[in-house]
Amino acid sequence: MKIVWLALLLALPGLVFSPGKSLAEEAEQAEASPALSADGIPIDETTFIENIHQFDKDAIIAQFGEPARKKDYHRAGTDELMASVWQYHYINTGLDGTYYQTTELDFVGDRVVLVVFMNHDGDDGSTTRQEVVPGL
Repeated sequence: MKIVWLALLLALPGLVFSPGKSLAEEAEQAEASPALSADGIPIDETTFIENIHQFDKDAIIAQFGEPARKKDYHRAGTDELMASVWQYHYINTGLDGTYYQTTELDFVGDRVVLVVFMNHDGDDGSTTRQEVVPGL
């Protein structure tokens, strides 16, 4: 009989011996973590990157407003939108809690495909920008 109990204890270590946090501690951590809410996009860089793809342009505008800079790229010779680049200022925090000066969101269609955090205003200094994506 001792062998049966030992086998059960070894087979189910997560249920019998819970070396982690209690349920109350886990609930407190979940409340304190920057998890997604029904109407909120997380702002810390790690959670933001992990979850931003779930939100469309309308949800992003609803939370952060219109971007400080916005550039649309169209298929050559048409009005078909291929991609968009949006820049926001001071919306995301780094691991140390300080805000990035600029967050760039690159869209294909209605979804974010690339996030860039910058510690400058995001102006590349050029006076001309390519507006057409050739060959796409």
